[in-house]
Amino acid sequence: MFKSTIKNNDSFSQKILTWFDIHGRKGLPWQQDISAYRVWVSEIMLQQTQVKTVIPYFEKFMQSFPTVQDLAKAEQDEVLKHWSGLGYYARARNMHAAAKMVCDEFKGKFPEDIERIQTLKGIGRSTGAAILSIANNQAEPILDGNVKRVLSRVFAVEGWSGKADVLKKLWLLAEQTTPTKRNADYTQAIMDLGATLCTRSKPRCEDCPLSADCIANADGTQDNFPTKKPKKIIPERQAIMLIIKNDSSDTDEVLMIKRPPVGIWGGLWCFPQFDTEADASEWLNESADVALATAVKMPVLNHTFSHFKLHIQPLKISLKHPISNSVMENHETLWYNIKTEFDGGLAAPVTTLLNILKRQGNDDGKNG
Repeated sequence: MFKSTIKNNDSFSQKILTWFDIHGRKGLPWQQDISAYRVWVSEIMLQQTQVKTVIPYFEKFMQSFPTVQDLAKAEQDEVLKHWSGLGYYARARNMHAAAKMVCDEFKGKFPEDIERIQTLKGIGRSTGAAILSIANNQAEPILDGNVKRVLSRVFAVEGWSGKADVLKKLWLLAEQTTPTKRNADYTQAIMDLGATLCTRSKPRCEDCPLSADCIANADGTQDNFPTKKPKKIIPERQAIMLIIKNDSSDTDEVLMIKRPPVGIWGGLWCFPQFDTEADASEWLNESADVALATAVKMPVLNHTFSHFKLHIQPLKISLKHPISNSVMENHETLWYNIKTEFDGGLAAPVTTLLNILKRQGNDDGKNG
């Protein structure tokens, strides 16, 4: 089926393991005190996020939630607070839900077979296999982004991996090349190979243990593999965020509202957000008895999601009278003193805007 130049699968895995023994990374925090829980947390954090970004998040997360029981018992706000800045917040919500499943349905221990571990929220085949392989040394093939890149180049697998037939080929190759021994090391090794040598751009083929067997290297077509996802125009949307300051308070308070549990920024705290100025004005008139005309425009903030771009127009409003009780009676709404640490998860643009407000406050204090 494939134009493989590798004589046997043992040769493939052995070359990677030999390289790993000498050059592989072994000092990453999740490679210490290995357990299914620690492997799981690291694998979820590393999805679409670079190692150097994940390291401080992982270490702080483990300090606060050293066991799956600690994570299960935590409030979602606390979990999201530890995730703030990592993005793709559904990962954190799914982790929290999965931790509860492990404790409630599996007596605090991660399942040890690939089918059952995939019943946990947010765990697919590759993530489940990585947990079982690294934590238990089980012979389970993985297929994360790094492994897809290695296999695509070595075996010249054409086509975007988002297509079912291409993905099926890659899984078959992953199964065929996974060894029956040293599975924990092999899983770490092939991911490491993709992350450090077989990189997206400028792969270091001269240092790769598979260079003599790699079809893409032989043909000089490394840049063609893996086949890129077909480009499509990313839609753009507009939004209004109201930064409502409470002038009736002695502290620097702004109004925060908790987002619904699902959807964009699900479960995070944000400023009141609206699609149009008309929607924002209507809400203001009903809630605060103040016209939108009193708002001061701040510079537009651009935020890019995986599937659209959001252009946020922040409008700063100072209230001389408290906002209506009907709004504040909602436990999903609060006044936050920007000079204190926030106990909850914040959407990235909100963190940016809060930092701007803090700097403006400091500048006002210096000028005063």
